[in-house]
Amino acid sequence: MTGKELIGSNGIQSCIYTIRDLQVMVDSDLAKLYCIEVKVLNQAVKRNSERFPTGFMFQLTTQETENLKSQIVTSSWGGKRKNSYTFTEQGVAMLAGVLKSETAVKTSIHIINAFVAMRRFIATNARIFQWLDTVERKQLETDENFKKIFNAIEAKEIIPKQGIFFNGQIFDAYKFVSDLFRTAKKSIIII
Repeated sequence: MTGKELIGSNGIQSCIYTIRDLQVMVDSDLAKLYCIEVKVLNQAVKRNSERFPTGFMFQLTTQETENLKSQIVTSSWGGKRKNSYTFTEQGVAMLAGVLKSETAVKTSIHIINAFVAMRRFIATNARIFQWLDTVERKQLETDENFKKIFNAIEAKEIIPKQGIFFNGQIFDAYKFVSDLFRTAKKSIIII
């Protein structure tokens, strides 16, 4: 995809990744959007390094690069010798001033708007994300309880030896009542 196709098709948001708990864009994606080579983008950044402190950009570790490649599935990066640089929203805004072209300014505006749209989406749906997180935690707890039950069934430990109601277990109460019914001589009155 070319830079113009990425801007026109909401493709910018697909180029924003979460790395180190930050929303960032990779130098190769930014170069496509700005219609320049990655080498040109990185040279402009190096010439203006004082404008890009750690909070604006950072270089990926080898592990982060591998994780990113697995997220993307296919990589057009070829045989890069160095790990990619990533830029936060502030870094992208700074790039417009460093690259000094009309395309860079317009593209940066689109990119900043994409970051803002993603932030709005996350803020708007924060309650849903919290609810999903709670559901997921409860599901994990339920899965663990089922695992315990199945392990107990396999070990035949679930059948109570005394037939009493214990710890709210339905099986124990049923066995207790059923044994009580069996011992009745004539009738049983249930209240």
